[in-house]
Amino acid sequence: MSEAVHDHELTVVVLAAGGGTRMKSKTMKVLHQVSGRSMVGHVLTAVQGVKPRRIVAVVGHQRDEVGPHIRQLVPDVVLAVQDEQRGTGHAVRIAVEALTERLMGAPLRGTVLVAYADTPLLQAESLRAFAQEHEAAQRAVSILSGVVADPFGYGRVVRGDDGDVEAIVEENDATRDQREIREINSGILAFDAEFLVGALPRLSNDNAKGEYYLTDTVKIARDDGLHVGAHLIDDVGQTEGVNDRVQLAEMGREMNRRIVTQWMREGVTVMDPATTWIDADVKLEPDVTILPGVQLLGATVVAEDAVIGPDSTLKDCEVGAGARVVRAHAELAVIGEAASVGPFAYLRPGSLLGAGGKIGTFVEVKNSEIGPGAKVPHLSYVGDAEIGEQANIGAGTIFANWDGVAKHHTRVGRLARTGSNNTFVAPVEIGEGATTGGGTVVRRNVPPGALAVSGGPQRNLAGWVASKRAGTPQAAAAEQALEGDTEPGGVPADDGEGH
Repeated sequence: MSEAVHDHELTVVVLAAGGGTRMKSKTMKVLHQVSGRSMVGHVLTAVQGVKPRRIVAVVGHQRDEVGPHIRQLVPDVVLAVQDEQRGTGHAVRIAVEALTERLMGAPLRGTVLVAYADTPLLQAESLRAFAQEHEAAQRAVSILSGVVADPFGYGRVVRGDDGDVEAIVEENDATRDQREIREINSGILAFDAEFLVGALPRLSNDNAKGEYYLTDTVKIARDDGLHVGAHLIDDVGQTEGVNDRVQLAEMGREMNRRIVTQWMREGVTVMDPATTWIDADVKLEPDVTILPGVQLLGATVVAEDAVIGPDSTLKDCEVGAGARVVRAHAELAVIGEAASVGPFAYLRPGSLLGAGGKIGTFVEVKNSEIGPGAKVPHLSYVGDAEIGEQANIGAGTIFANWDGVAKHHTRVGRLARTGSNNTFVAPVEIGEGATTGGGTVVRRNVPPGALAVSGGPQRNLAGWVASKRAGTPQAAAAEQALEGDTEPGGVPADDGEGH
């Protein structure tokens, strides 16, 4: 057997070829997401944390989708194709053959660690400790094992008096005494590479399923008089796999619980962990406060003293220090330091809110930059626009960015003040310090400091209600008010000629 090895001599094989039929999904099982990453993505993150020399992924079902996804995450991965799924032993043999081809005849040395692509809770620290113990003990085979309260259905780890593993016994083959054993096989194994290469051709498929089982290498090693051991993992949940949608949901809840707990321990206030969901790639600084009903998804980053929630969803967003986001939905948006968003705001991709700026109630923003201190407080749509520093957009304003064929840009200058119920027909520019009147439709550029208005003077058609709505409660109210020749509130009636 080879000498004990170091991290750079470690090869990791990730088995990702199974069909996952119990998921009942057109999506391959290992591509289903948990906390914002695919299950295989979680496993590859853990594997990369061990810094192996090589990573081999065995793909089979839907390999045209699984293979490119894995290569995107690990560009130098070795992909091995298992056309026909004939057991874990067969899968690892396919992986070793692919490696042998890559090594151009050089022998595979060191440690080979075999993991599964559907165990998203797996952590690099656990794999590292497992590999190090295996190497230090100079074993032929090591089993990552765990102690569970109810071992029913799992393969039991049978140890001898010296603590070495004598066998892995499956539930159906176990004696009454063996079924009382609570130490179970996780399926994650470590091998001396030289032993593994020699043992794989010796595996037999003489069993009920006609498959080659990788765990049969335990018997081969024992028959050869070699050491077989087990490494007990305290957190056995890291080795649990996912087979159906129920387990996927359970895994998602457990992963989220762990992520939320980690952030609280690092100085983040989470008011209600039960209603808070944080993806694995989210980054939070100390003294962030998360209120109930918040989802932080994708690669969202939130800086210190920001307050998110309640009832907000941010995906792939950047939130500056001291910002406040209330009952809002945002994706691929940047919210500046001390800025304010919501309630009931929608920030679509490309939205940038400057420091101290405001996107208020029932405002939708898309592909627009709102400068420092600028405000869009109420009931507006801002699309394909640039709003300058300290500008204020009146309530009910629409940036009409699409002409039916193409999108166009609007620019509002620094310290401009626009009236309520404006429509800016792009492309158009409102100059710095300019003003627009209420209800204005802006079709031409407004010079700096100018006032833009549109539409003629107001006309009041006296007696219109009496003529057109005679006999209605509205007409009766008007008649009663006109008895004193005043409008409601004592305002003299306007004859339409102006004063």
